[in-house]
Amino acid sequence: MSAGALGRINANKPSSGRRVLPGLAQKDGLIRHPFDLEFGVRTSGLVAGRHLGSGHRHDRHVTAYYAVAPSVFRGMIVRWRQCRPSAPLAPIDAYTFIDLGAGMGRAMLLAADYPFRAVVGVELHPTLARIARGNLAIWRAAKRTRVPMRMHCRDAAEFLLPSGPCVVFLFNPFGALVLRRVLRAWSRTLDERTGQLDILYVNNEQENVLRREPGFERLFHGQVRRSHADAVADRTILKRQPGAQYAAPGWEDCSIYRWVG
Repeated sequence: MSAGALGRINANKPSSGRRVLPGLAQKDGLIRHPFDLEFGVRTSGLVAGRHLGSGHRHDRHVTAYYAVAPSVFRGMIVRWRQCRPSAPLAPIDAYTFIDLGAGMGRAMLLAADYPFRAVVGVELHPTLARIARGNLAIWRAAKRTRVPMRMHCRDAAEFLLPSGPCVVFLFNPFGALVLRRVLRAWSRTLDERTGQLDILYVNNEQENVLRREPGFERLFHGQVRRSHADAVADRTILKRQPGAQYAAPGWEDCSIYRWVG
């Protein structure tokens, strides 16, 4: 559920010959988030998990596509930097920011406002990854970032962490099985790698997976509030979706974890 051509994008019109995912067209109730309207990118829309099939074995564990509220993202960065862990945080410019389940890349664009060493996205669905790459091109062309940015279209459980300090962002992108596989894949190298590993988990439905995983310490657990503007925008957007099965409260339940070995 995370979150994606130079110039402004008309989010209601697909590229010629390309099928639009259900939830990304005006007929599906699409309303563009103010973030998209301000910056000319395409990160709006809600795509149910059942429509995000890519032919991969993990398709049935995908939650949905919906981009994180900018105010929640920024609030998580603030809380992360204010955490009082047993060991001090490295300088932010030492960290690689990694968004697992990056969708159309809104969290990556927001991360580019900070002096990370690099910003990396990992997205399983090729259409979402393609849109995200277009958004990154817009960001670079507008000179809104000097940070290296890369999008990988692949399974999160097969993504190898880069060396050095990393902060991994999750906006509830997949179910418990995939999260366990991600953590177990990392566990093979975590004891040997250098640099801190922190996890920022928004809409933390699979909190118990991390709580039970040996070697991770919880640094924060609580609600991060949306700004008034984001709350109004998200309520309006989700209310228009067919079936209105999702709601937008004024906050997100969140956690921050660190690998301590």
